[in-house]
Amino acid sequence: MRAILPGKPQLKLQAVTTGLWEGTQVTAYISGNALVILDGPKSILQTTYHDDTLSLEAVLLEEATGKIATCSTSAIYVYSPYRRDDFALKANFALFSPCDASLIASCGRYDRLVKLWRRLSFETADFDFSYLPHPTTVTGIQWRKPKSAEQEQNRRSEGNGDVLYTISADGKVRVWTPGDAHGLDILQLWAEIDTVESLKPRNVPVGEGNKRRYAFVVDSRDFFAATASAMQQSADDETDQRALAHLKEVAKAEPEIVVVLDDRGNMSAWGLESVGCKARKRTDVFNITHVEGLRLGFGRPNKGVEDNARFHTFYKSGEDEGFAVLVHHFDGTIEWWQASIADLLDPGPRKDRLRLRTTWTGHSGPIKKVIRTADGRAVISRTEMNKSVVWTQRTTISETALARKSRVIMREHIHRVLLLQGGDFVIFLHHESILLWDTRRAMAVEVARCRYRLEGKPLCLILVPEAEAHHDSAYVATIGSNGKGIAWTVKLPSNTKQRQPGISDRSQKFDIEEFCTFDINPGDNLAFILPVDPAGSAPVISGFLDPFARDVAISYTKSGTVKSWTARVSREEAKIEWLLTSTIETGLNNLFLASGTSIRKAALVDSAKTTLTIWDTKSAQLEYEERFDGQGIIQDLDWASTPDNQSILAVGFPHRVLIYAQLRYDYLNAGPSWASIREIDIGHLTPHPIGDSVWLGNGDLVIGAGNQLFTQDKTVEVGERLVPDIRVGKSQKEKIDLFKIVQRLNGPLPVFHPQFLAQCILAGKLMLAQRILLEFFKVLKFYTEGDHLDPLLGIPLEDFTNDQETSYNHSRKELQSSYADFTDTEDPASVTEEVATSLNELLMQKQVPQLSSQEQFHLADIIECVGTVENHRRSIDENASRYLLFFRQFVIRIGSHRNQTHGSDAGQPGERRGLDGIGWREITWALHSGSQDILVDLVSRHYKGRMLWQHARESGVFMWMSDINALRAQFETIARNEYTRTDEKNPVDCSLYYLALKRKAVLIGLWRMATWSREQGATLRLLSQNFNEARWKTAALKNAYALLGKRRFEYAAAFFLLAGNLQDAISILSNQMQDTQLAIAVARVYEGDSGPVLRRFLEEKVLPQAAQDGDRWRATWAFWLLGNRSSAVRALVSPLHTLLSPPGSPGPSSHRAKSFLRDDPALAVLYKQLREKSLQTLRGAAMVQGAEEWGFVMRTVRLLGRMGCQVLALDLVRSWEFLTPPPPALPPLPTTEMLRQHHQLRQPAQQSPSALEGFDPRKMLRRRSSLVVADLPPPVSPRAQVQRTVSLLDDFEMDNGRKEQGGKEKEKEKEEEKESKGGEVKKEPPKVFKEPDANSLLDAFGF
Repeated sequence: MRAILPGKPQLKLQAVTTGLWEGTQVTAYISGNALVILDGPKSILQTTYHDDTLSLEAVLLEEATGKIATCSTSAIYVYSPYRRDDFALKANFALFSPCDASLIASCGRYDRLVKLWRRLSFETADFDFSYLPHPTTVTGIQWRKPKSAEQEQNRRSEGNGDVLYTISADGKVRVWTPGDAHGLDILQLWAEIDTVESLKPRNVPVGEGNKRRYAFVVDSRDFFAATASAMQQSADDETDQRALAHLKEVAKAEPEIVVVLDDRGNMSAWGLESVGCKARKRTDVFNITHVEGLRLGFGRPNKGVEDNARFHTFYKSGEDEGFAVLVHHFDGTIEWWQASIADLLDPGPRKDRLRLRTTWTGHSGPIKKVIRTADGRAVISRTEMNKSVVWTQRTTISETALARKSRVIMREHIHRVLLLQGGDFVIFLHHESILLWDTRRAMAVEVARCRYRLEGKPLCLILVPEAEAHHDSAYVATIGSNGKGIAWTVKLPSNTKQRQPGISDRSQKFDIEEFCTFDINPGDNLAFILPVDPAGSAPVISGFLDPFARDVAISYTKSGTVKSWTARVSREEAKIEWLLTSTIETGLNNLFLASGTSIRKAALVDSAKTTLTIWDTKSAQLEYEERFDGQGIIQDLDWASTPDNQSILAVGFPHRVLIYAQLRYDYLNAGPSWASIREIDIGHLTPHPIGDSVWLGNGDLVIGAGNQLFTQDKTVEVGERLVPDIRVGKSQKEKIDLFKIVQRLNGPLPVFHPQFLAQCILAGKLMLAQRILLEFFKVLKFYTEGDHLDPLLGIPLEDFTNDQETSYNHSRKELQSSYADFTDTEDPASVTEEVATSLNELLMQKQVPQLSSQEQFHLADIIECVGTVENHRRSIDENASRYLLFFRQFVIRIGSHRNQTHGSDAGQPGERRGLDGIGWREITWALHSGSQDILVDLVSRHYKGRMLWQHARESGVFMWMSDINALRAQFETIARNEYTRTDEKNPVDCSLYYLALKRKAVLIGLWRMATWSREQGATLRLLSQNFNEARWKTAALKNAYALLGKRRFEYAAAFFLLAGNLQDAISILSNQMQDTQLAIAVARVYEGDSGPVLRRFLEEKVLPQAAQDGDRWRATWAFWLLGNRSSAVRALVSPLHTLLSPPGSPGPSSHRAKSFLRDDPALAVLYKQLREKSLQTLRGAAMVQGAEEWGFVMRTVRLLGRMGCQVLALDLVRSWEFLTPPPPALPPLPTTEMLRQHHQLRQPAQQSPSALEGFDPRKMLRRRSSLVVADLPPPVSPRAQVQRTVSLLDDFEMDNGRKEQGGKEKEKEKEEEKESKGGEVKKEPPKVFKEPDANSLLDAFGF
């Protein structure tokens, strides 16, 4: 914890106490109804609240027992490590004698008599008392601190044990020592020091008196300890040596020291020698030093009771500057000063005798809200009692802490607060008025007020940014619950930094006036609207009102619709323009909490207050979701950002705060995009729940709880829990800056990072990936820890964006030619399996600084997979290489997982993500490969020719095989392997597979050999029947339903197949067994790829589920298998629910469908590949609108940037080719429905298949890089189209109610009549296509 603001101390004479108990210097003070106990400037021990009183009056610490007593106006509370007692005592303040508590000194309010109580018996409450008279009001009393028990016993034997110091309003310090043991006076006056006369400043301004004095006593116990510590320090220069010599002379007298101060920095120190000695000498009181330039926070413009201060001194062991002075200013602050006693008492001129360690202050009531400025350099905290404090950051050489700047006290209820000009001014929004306060002084003053009237409840107070920042004005706005708002102009003085002396507030220009009213029209059921967190951005905008402008507000409805808004001030037109920049349908009803940031992030909390979701408002995608069941409710959200705009989120709970950091996108491993990297728990510091928290601009987090403010610095200890694992160097072992951690988790990746290499391979840059690995191999050979490792490995940046595949292949061929035998180079030309093994051995021996341990393991997997693919690269195409690479990676990871979990039932939750099989992305790559036979052979050899259905599901082999005969042959192999999987060779295990293959005879033969089975006889009798007969079909169905009741689902599906009911069989496999791949495989084997059951299953099950989940890979695979090539291409770009029949349903309905994982940069690679594959796919690409394709490309670029692959994003925008737009669509032909409605319904022109008839899609390609397969049906001639239209019009005119069959007969008769006449009806020739203007092509793409 960097700093603590424990609470505002009471304005009482006895509000602070300190003492040494069991080797710990304990300090306690009272703040409101709270008792705060600390053991250091930044260490709090305990905070105790007293609910039965509003404020405490005094506090006292007893060093002998460690007990702390505090009192209110009616009760005293005594705290010890073991018990608490209450008893009554009526006194303004009282002190027990520190030796044995036999004496009690008390004094009333404005009393000039100190009442001294002497205990007569410790068994009964019997006391006698006497008075210590003073000429004026007593302002302070203090007992001398005892030394060791032996020294204190000697003092008592000499008759000078208990010594009391009193300070009165006449400016004198009096010393009272024990008198005659048998006399009436318990204590008698020993000496007095006149503070006014003892301190004579050299320079006093003319006409200004200087009679304000402060005094405190340094007990001999602390003086000796501080002196001993100073003597041990070496004196480097003559000044230090002179100061130590002077200190030695003073220490010889073993004095008590009285220090006198004034508010101008003058100090006089007096020594008291032999205090209590009966034979007193004049030299017992002597002057030690008289110096100038000592300021302890005096000179504040306080008035009344606040213009006072109390002092407490002690020695803090273990530090060079161990002498400490606590100054309790009655304006509500406590300052901790430390110094070397030699420097403090040095009679020579010296600067910085005392060093301020910390300042304790805060509120006297529970903190309700904390708000920051846009730059995070000032905050304002307010309580439930409408008391506010403005804080600013104070930076010293060693730390940055909060310093109180101004206090605001008002009686009106505060609705909303806004800080202006770095905390110099504050705007308060009340229910009927808005106020401006000047907070440039210690006590703020109201300078302007404006009344307003607003329909609905004001929901927010927003600072509307301008294109240019103005120091003399600002625009603020509030918005009501109905969406209507009011804006004001706030006029400020031109010089807001400092008030000029002698210039009153009235002479400075302050004003608040209404600027305009507006209506943002947020829609129905508006729940709340609030300003976004600036997150470090400047409070200015570009001046353009467009979706790229910085967000200023975020709103949400009761149904969970979240909208972000931007605004622009138009001074000329006297209005504020609002623009909706994004809309998100979250599906979360009755949101409890929401928080947005100006860099397009939003965090939401559901109505149960236990689920956190983080959204990207620009792309309307869900980035993170986490539930906190049983961990407390979420009550606060606060945003921050690094200098390079990486987001950080603080999630507040009642007693702790979790810090979340943004991570790179990880599509290959489906990793999270956010992670908790820090937990701040204040439960051991205070029992009060957290009221609010806010980020400062430098990365510190301010937490308000109860009366206190805790400042958590941005340094993170390495020992804390970090997710994911972060590898640091030896020089960073202790602490890491929070911003550096977040920047490490984000930003550009080194080119040897496994994610960058995987994206290179997906983008078709396999040779570039091999070059990177070869360069990495060279560097890693000679790398030692501490060396700089170039993130680009010395590869020129242009090589990542140029097409280097051809040139690199050419150079490789030269190296592999016969001339290569004469070269003496040892550098490998490609990443073979041998090179991969050598490189992985180096990775096992060395730590790569830019990679975590987990990432280094993933890199080893990638290297091994690249080596495997290289061996087969000449016999397989790019898509097969992509599939084989990630299939090998899957095999390696699942093997590692099985080794780690060997001997246990299951791994931890979440460990099996991606371990159930390869995804639809890899299946789609293999589907479009021309080397499927080789892939099948490689996959089968991996499983050693014993492929079971589990292996087939893991590899997805039956989803991507195109040859139906090879598919059935492989399925029969699965059937044989399933039968021989166990030693008993149970035919039940393979029944489903042989019946899907319609090989019932083979199954009968297997059952004949299963003599050990009790089901052999009945099963053989049933299988030998003719299932084409209805009787035996019914028998098979009865057996299937019986097996369903016994939950033998696979065997039940086999009997459905036996009865010829394929639909029910695949329904069981899909629903009950949750095995969609098995259902599709059985359907493909049973009836082929064009069967009605398979088509129905894909259209009604697979495609709707893909649309609901937002799975574009599964959708494009399903459309391709259905033969709908154009939709397969459009599914990569267009919204999936628009491609279904009927269009628009079902849409994305789950958070999974809205997740960022639904988008994948590899979709752009597949889209670019498929659209040039055939005329059908090219037509599908032509049906994609230009703006839609532009958005798809830009979204892919942003994804690559978020993944840390900025170089690949640059290559994408550099090499992407937009299709030449097709000709404008002709008006649609009239239909019967259109004619029946008299053309009242007009269909908009759109890119449809009919619109593209007659146009060759190949003309859309700007350059031909591959062959395009002509797979379109022959187009219908214009003449046939015209004849069909004329026939339709004639039918409508002759008989609108005639049936369709009648219309066909009439058309046939008309055709025969035309043929009998031997002539043709001449029609108007079709319109000639006109080439559109070049500028219109750009318009089609949104330019």
